[in-house]
Amino acid sequence: MESTVPQRQVYLSGKIVPESEAKISIFDSAVMLGDSLTESTRTFLHLPFRLDEHLTRLYRSLKVSRVDPGLSLGELKRITQDVLDVNLSRMGSDDDCWIVHNISRGLMKPGPSSSQTNAATVMIFTNHMDLRGWARYYTEGCHAVTSMSRAVPAQSLDARIKNRSRLFYTLADTEARLMDPDAQCVILDVDGYVSENKGGNLFAVIDGELVTPTTENCLAGISRRTALELADKIGIPIREARLQVYDFYTADEVFFTSTPYCIMPATKFNGLPVGDGKVGPVTNRLLAAWSALVGMDIVAQAQRQMT
Repeated sequence: MESTVPQRQVYLSGKIVPESEAKISIFDSAVMLGDSLTESTRTFLHLPFRLDEHLTRLYRSLKVSRVDPGLSLGELKRITQDVLDVNLSRMGSDDDCWIVHNISRGLMKPGPSSSQTNAATVMIFTNHMDLRGWARYYTEGCHAVTSMSRAVPAQSLDARIKNRSRLFYTLADTEARLMDPDAQCVILDVDGYVSENKGGNLFAVIDGELVTPTTENCLAGISRRTALELADKIGIPIREARLQVYDFYTADEVFFTSTPYCIMPATKFNGLPVGDGKVGPVTNRLLAAWSALVGMDIVAQAQRQMT
């Protein structure tokens, strides 16, 4: 029987088209070199959360990477809203979605230089926000495990450039799961300091203070910034510092931040309990503050998807 759900519409380099018609060349730099810049924004109650900040970071990544998208930030924002609007009919009242931007350097031209010689390939799409994989962590906490692979040094690739070259993140995640198939990876930098997760930032609560790695060695996450702002607003002391594994072993609470789940508590670190082994009060206060900020219960939305 033919589905009655309308086909998802995506934006590809100048046109909004059905996803079945969205095709890029195998010679695109995204395919040939993993050479593309990216952003992922989520909605709450169908409204994009901090879209302006995500797009500003995207344009900074594009500038540093010498990629001309051929669109102003304002034009890209308008197109993004158009893509969201045309897909709203596919979303239920309790559904939300990712809004993903991928922009590559375009078709590769054979020769000695990989600099941009063609129009950029601009891709924008929405994706259902499936939270089932994270839902139980809000109450149980996850197992945070350090990987063997280390973060790419900032001297080689600044972590503030959000890009689609994800092989080292994938390797780190795979390595952490050798210890626990359900592990969430913690990546260290080449000096042994805690850097980031494959798609998020890390926080520790130490003696009542919320501490997170500086952006010297990790992405300056939008969710990271939100957590710091909320903590400051509700009176939790905050600090950015270079943190070692020891600090996470001995922390009272540990959690990750990222676009889809906002805050993911960790109740084990490399096999040892974090604090008393339960999701802590500071983490729960921040989750409640985030829910209040966006006007919906973040945890309840994820848990409803499990029924």
